[in-house]
Amino acid sequence: MKKLSFLVMTFALIFLLGSPALAQQFDLSAGVSGLTGPSSTADLQTIGGGAYPTFGLDFLFFHNLGVGFNAAFRAKQNLYQGQLPFRPFFYDVDAVYAPPLGKRAQLEFSAGIGAESVRFYTPTFQCSFTGCTNFVSSNHFLGQFGAAIRFYVTPKIFIRPEAHLYEVHNNIEFSGSRATRFGFSIGYSFKNQE
Repeated sequence: MKKLSFLVMTFALIFLLGSPALAQQFDLSAGVSGLTGPSSTADLQTIGGGAYPTFGLDFLFFHNLGVGFNAAFRAKQNLYQGQLPFRPFFYDVDAVYAPPLGKRAQLEFSAGIGAESVRFYTPTFQCSFTGCTNFVSSNHFLGQFGAAIRFYVTPKIFIRPEAHLYEVHNNIEFSGSRATRFGFSIGYSFKNQE
């Protein structure tokens, strides 16, 4: 969670310090997704299933190119091997390309890196000098590839069907290294009026 906070703060500083005259577009979005993964095996279960609230932002600054941040987490805990509660989190930092498709639509392609953090919840609290928690995290590096179409219902508000492919390195707790997130989000664009 500290890494996620650091990433959010870093992007916030970039957005706040960036010159509005240089910015083409800044977008905020929130939505919900579903996650699919490889089928369960005899020893391992799938990471798929459940609803995933999502949050995203991007900053386009040069000919529809920019940077973005996405986060998604499982809304409700699931049971790992039918016993241990767990909840996966996905977050990534991306390069974004978002060319317009006329006045009311915009494509969005993203590719980047991030992490999958799976929290396994325990019945007892574990304390250290930073505080007490009732979970243990298993963190894995990931690559993310995404595509979406923004449909503008007003000049600033958009709805966006989206798909994201995660390639998770060394995802030993689950039945495969690949996860796919399909979802829908609503967003707001702060566009530079030329």
